[in-house]
Amino acid sequence: MSAGIHARGRALRALASPRSHGWLGAALRDREVSSSATRDRLVAGWIAAGAAALLVLPWYALPDTILATAWIPDWAGKDNAPALLQIALYGRWWLLPLALLFAAAALVHRLAARGAALMAVGAVGLAYFFVQGFAFAQPGMGAGACVAASAFAMLFAKGLAERGCFRGDPFVACGVVAVTALVAVFTFYPVATILISAVEDDKGALSPSAFAGRLFTTKVWGAGCMAGGSRCGVAWNTLVLALSCALGCTALGLAFALIVTRTGFRFKRALRLLSVLPIITPPFVIGLGLILLFGRSGLVNHVLEWAFGIEPTRWIYGMQGILVAQIFAFTPIAFLVLIGVVEGVSPSLEEAAQTLRAGRWRTFVDVSLPLMRPGLANAFLVTFIESIADFGNPILLGGNFGVLSTEIFFSVVGAQLDQGRAATLGIVLLGFALAAFFVQRRVLAGKSFTAIAGKGDSGSPIGLPDGVRRACYAVVLPWAVMTIAIYAMALAGGFVENWGRDYTPTLKHYVKAFGLEWGAHGLIWTGAAWSSFWTTVRLSALAAPITAILGILAAYLLTRQRFAGRDAFEFGTMLSFAIPGTVIGVSYILAFNVPPIEITGTAIILVACNVFRNMPVGVRAGMASMAQVDGSLDEASATLGARGFTTLRRVLLPLLKPAVIAALVYSFVRAMTTVSAVIFLVSAQYEWATTYIINRVVNGDYGVAIAYSSVLIVLMLAVIWLIQRLVGERRIGRRADAPQALGQLGGTAA
Repeated sequence: MSAGIHARGRALRALASPRSHGWLGAALRDREVSSSATRDRLVAGWIAAGAAALLVLPWYALPDTILATAWIPDWAGKDNAPALLQIALYGRWWLLPLALLFAAAALVHRLAARGAALMAVGAVGLAYFFVQGFAFAQPGMGAGACVAASAFAMLFAKGLAERGCFRGDPFVACGVVAVTALVAVFTFYPVATILISAVEDDKGALSPSAFAGRLFTTKVWGAGCMAGGSRCGVAWNTLVLALSCALGCTALGLAFALIVTRTGFRFKRALRLLSVLPIITPPFVIGLGLILLFGRSGLVNHVLEWAFGIEPTRWIYGMQGILVAQIFAFTPIAFLVLIGVVEGVSPSLEEAAQTLRAGRWRTFVDVSLPLMRPGLANAFLVTFIESIADFGNPILLGGNFGVLSTEIFFSVVGAQLDQGRAATLGIVLLGFALAAFFVQRRVLAGKSFTAIAGKGDSGSPIGLPDGVRRACYAVVLPWAVMTIAIYAMALAGGFVENWGRDYTPTLKHYVKAFGLEWGAHGLIWTGAAWSSFWTTVRLSALAAPITAILGILAAYLLTRQRFAGRDAFEFGTMLSFAIPGTVIGVSYILAFNVPPIEITGTAIILVACNVFRNMPVGVRAGMASMAQVDGSLDEASATLGARGFTTLRRVLLPLLKPAVIAALVYSFVRAMTTVSAVIFLVSAQYEWATTYIINRVVNGDYGVAIAYSSVLIVLMLAVIWLIQRLVGERRIGRRADAPQALGQLGGTAA
């Protein structure tokens, strides 16, 4: 340590000496010249992209995918022509101002004080782009229009940076503008489209009285609560269920994270596998397993009746059944959010507490647990929102216990067909989510949870107090046994002839779904499920990295930058998570079924829906991990001349590997297993795996449905393993003998 202090002292004296001033000044001048050249290239690049959008790319949407090339031979045709040809040959004069604005950007590009001009060109261009899109009858926008809109947005961001906003960092400015624009288009716009209908009457006219009539009803708020929620309104049912679920999931997720990181438990890999099984499970599997175990004809009821003469009951249906299913389903989300936070608690701080004669219990309660508070608060928030938006478990196990998500579903697709009522109930859900969001911010406001600083942390995590360790084992091990039992009961259905009637072993369901044959021209995919399988895999694999990138970028901007509208920015990243998937699906249909953004029936709408539905978990995991990384690392990077992008890529991302893994894993598996959000968006060309499974269940073909589910589970386990191998583990300079130390400390007295 002494040598390190002397070395830093010598470095500071060298910088302070007169001989260093010339070198330092030259370095700073070189940095300014390089930064200016980079800014010039970036602005020129976006102007060139705008020119290509006007001169080369098809302006309007094509019937094929965005990567199709069939339009090239008929490049000048009415459907395929770029903007300038649309103006010159087909009379679409309203596109001319867009070309003039790009020409203006090229003129102001060389000005010395161009920040305000770039902002004006970008803002006016983006505003006019959307005005003309809605004002004139024309097809939906295509590749050229998308590139042009992106260029205007980035020119506006460059202007902000050159005007001194975001500390003059163009990466931060572009990041804020890009995330804001994407969230506005793919979250606020569709949600606003459907919520506007909440204040409209049956004829489409604005009517606050119609909104009040839908909101203040006995069905929503109840006329008094009785046991089982039979007279409670669906709003109170949803709130009580969500609070109970969030508390249970956060506690159980913390227990899992503590056992995996702070004990010498020999079966950690198996425990990790069991902890993520519920999150990678397709719909209805957990509910079906619970019914087969605890339903009126379930295994447990049969045993109780045979052994003790207890009459079978239907206790699994109702709030208690939904709560059990949700805790099984959402605990892995809490675990993914918490694992990085628990790993990030500094052993040096814990060792310092023990040096001051604090026992393991006091160290855990007063040092370790408070540093985990960001993860606990974020896990509670995410699981609370997951619970209020859950559709699959309530529809299967709800019985007479109604919740808002199922009421919204029946309002949209049931006999009522009342879009205004669905939108009104969506506003109630949004209010619950907002309340949880502000409570979470209140809990964490004004507190520091830094645990990873710029110096090495060679300590070894302390073992858990005996009481905490026993409590963790007491809740986690029974959960693991129950998980194994549920999956064993549910997945066995794929290997029997007819579920519930004929239990003869067979593989016919797998052959029917995923059969392969050799033909005259090679391999033939004869299975009925192959089309939906490959579509789901391709689009989920595309959505996962986009979701992770946007989530980590948004987390970086929220935790490391200060800018006007930051609270609104944070809320925007969480908004889609607070709305049930059925509402999101219907809102996407209403918003994107007509120009200017006409993408219904394409792969783009499925990818966009999955990206913006799943992005909040990446944001929350990244924020929880970044809250533990000392801001002095960013300052040191900036002092050495690094901009925001370099700091994020080379300093922060290596410390955020748990958050990156959480974002990638969660976004991929949730895209693979989502139902309520995509059930309105699939088409004959793009059928989703879960919609195929649901159709098999509706038709009574449980064998194929369970066989398909088991194949998806195996696939997602392989993908999770691959992601962890590719991303790697976070290295923060702690001793390699930590696991052995944990095993020894785990058996000692406090």
